[in-house]
Amino acid sequence: MSRVILLRLKELRRSRRITQLKLAMDLNLTQNTVSRYETGEREPGIAELVRIADYFHISVDYLLERTDNPEMNL
Repeated sequence: MSRVILLRLKELRRSRRITQLKLAMDLNLTQNTVSRYETGEREPGIAELVRIADYFHISVDYLLERTDNPEMNL
């Protein structure tokens, strides 16, 4: 997984003062899974990337470093 995805996920979570446990519960994941996403031990699948993007109201492209603009273009 791209290091940027790891950093962006952690940055998004921390900037909104959300714990790993809260994020995990809201996304129906375990805290361990979120931790592994943030450390690079595990990669989120497409469905998880979409859920993360929807949760933070950002584009998947931002998570995938295809853009530096987190806003979704509808």
